[in-house]
Amino acid sequence: MNIFGVTGWKNAGKTGLMERLVTNITARGFTVSTLKHAHHSFDVDHPGKDSHRHRTAGASQVLLSSGTRWALMTELRGAPEPSLTDLLGKLDPVDLILIEGYKRDSHPKVEAYRAEPGNPLIATHDPTIKAIATDTPLTTGHPQFDLDDTAAIADFILGQLGLPLHK
Repeated sequence: MNIFGVTGWKNAGKTGLMERLVTNITARGFTVSTLKHAHHSFDVDHPGKDSHRHRTAGASQVLLSSGTRWALMTELRGAPEPSLTDLLGKLDPVDLILIEGYKRDSHPKVEAYRAEPGNPLIATHDPTIKAIATDTPLTTGHPQFDLDDTAAIADFILGQLGLPLHK
């Protein structure tokens, strides 16, 4: 399974970079799935909808299906959050899984970095960061890309994984 991450502090440009990478890499003929970590509670369901009613009634899992998509929601109900490895095992096989967040896990990553928030670089202390996508030149030993140069970042990721630039 080919996995590569995009990590960085809040407001560093991670989600925008992820979105552009998915668009770029799928346009090259690859299948891509994404996995995003949220540090807060989130909801993909809406109060009043049948699936929400099932979940709030106490269902551990609710599978919602239509002719367009299906979604499986699992309530942890106090159980520990699953590991990244466990979550990756729930995804169907694809050419590449892009992971947003999961700073502390050991997969290879590109760090998204913007100067304006003033956060420290993660790359200086994290050997899993293979490159930095930034809006300002930095003094590091890491390969650097302009945060908006999606094609070059995609080329780097595919190259790191030993995948061709086009399928």
